[in-house]
Amino acid sequence: MSLIILDRDGVLNQDSDAYVKSAAEWIAIPGSAKAVGRLCQAGYQVAVATNQSGLARGYFHQDDLDAMHSKMNALIEAEGGHLAHIAWCPHGPGDQCDCRKPLPGLIHQIEQVLGVSAQGAVMVGDSIRDLEAGTAAGCTPILVRTGKGRGSENKLATHPTLAHTAVFDDLSSWVDQFLNSENQNPITGPD
Repeated sequence: MSLIILDRDGVLNQDSDAYVKSAAEWIAIPGSAKAVGRLCQAGYQVAVATNQSGLARGYFHQDDLDAMHSKMNALIEAEGGHLAHIAWCPHGPGDQCDCRKPLPGLIHQIEQVLGVSAQGAVMVGDSIRDLEAGTAAGCTPILVRTGKGRGSENKLATHPTLAHTAVFDDLSSWVDQFLNSENQNPITGPD
């Protein structure tokens, strides 16, 4: 079973510069839960890797994060999907952890929990740091334009390792192309 790793805010749900702090503020991007369901039904193992520095900053608590993830799981399960694991970094930017993206620690946690290698997996994100974390763990990066994706897209051309990253409007459009491709080549962008 192949592994697909998704960022959360900006890929599965709407992002906010003021942080997503509660289940009420966690609003799914249209088609994202269904896209995860389609991946799972096609035999892919789907995991989430998300920075949640709002915990360290005191903007929300673990109970709030658990409620957000319960809501996310329920929406995905209603579409026939299941998240194999959700890895999150609770630290702030200055905490010197190894799990805050762009470091690959969250992806390594996913590997350990699931007993699989992320080498050759796909990492879908809306920010450069998502893609950097993925490539550091041997994943193929995919950028979506939702969330911070449009701003990130402008930085790809000058990035030393991400210049050839495929870009899609949203998770659903990538999944459409990925599952419909005869070769299932995640690197090929839309025509």
